[in-house]
Amino acid sequence: MRHAWLMLGVVGFGVLLVVTVDRLYGHSNIAFAAAILLLLITNAPMLRFNCPRCGKNVFFRGVFVVPWPSRTCSRCHLDLTQAPTQNR
Repeated sequence: MRHAWLMLGVVGFGVLLVVTVDRLYGHSNIAFAAAILLLLITNAPMLRFNCPRCGKNVFFRGVFVVPWPSRTCSRCHLDLTQAPTQNR
């Protein structure tokens, strides 16, 4: 849930950045590039959230990526809401 709110905030900031630069300096591709780069940097940590059993990313639903993680793994059906146990 935290990731979805963070991404929503960054999207809002990116839109605000582009609108502000457009109002102050005119149309600029640099503002669009900065907003896209900010989104890519903010979104990079989600690539590390993988299923502990099979390694599939929990944000991917087939070919689509959604801003909230799955509660169960779509590949091995592991319940991802439970804390991992220490089986030693």
